[in-house]
Amino acid sequence: MPAKIVPIETGIADAARVIRAGGVVALPTDTVYGIGVDPSNRDAIRRLFHIKRRDGARPIPILLADVTNIGNVCDSPSEIAMRLAEEFLPGPLTLVVPLSAELPRELTAGSGTVGVRVPNHDLARDFIRACGGMLAVTSANISGEPPAVCVPDLSPEVLRAVDVVLDGGPTPGGAASTVVDARMEPAVVLRNGPLTAADLGV
Repeated sequence: MPAKIVPIETGIADAARVIRAGGVVALPTDTVYGIGVDPSNRDAIRRLFHIKRRDGARPIPILLADVTNIGNVCDSPSEIAMRLAEEFLPGPLTLVVPLSAELPRELTAGSGTVGVRVPNHDLARDFIRACGGMLAVTSANISGEPPAVCVPDLSPEVLRAVDVVLDGGPTPGGAASTVVDARMEPAVVLRNGPLTAADLGV
């Protein structure tokens, strides 16, 4: 049976309960639609990999509601990580940090690190906040297929596999975020994106 589709403006509280119960929710972000789960729930993370048909060697990033939530993901974020977060988030920047010992290693694909970002999308952040401030999120498509920029783009397979879709209308798409290894100084740009090394001062 296809997932229940609800407007994000009215569906946040119910969808957050689905997340806390181990469910999977599709949601809009500041680029494309994503599918999210509780990053502390191993069964939900496995389900996310299964839905995506994602190789277990590829990590799952975590979206945060606010910069202050980085402490929920990383026990001791570096000074450079906090400077970049405070200056450039919300926005198109993903910071690679050591994953907290409290969270499942499955998120890291064996690396011990995770990418964190605060999306520049108010309602997405409201939803993440309702879920406890962090959400493991990857694009809402089968691996290798095009990402979805609106709910009609979601494949029937994804719609059958998730529990709820939060419809926020079309998303802007665009380039993937700049990825920076911020575990120590000097920080290193791992993937070029909208923010350059010069922009970031690294």
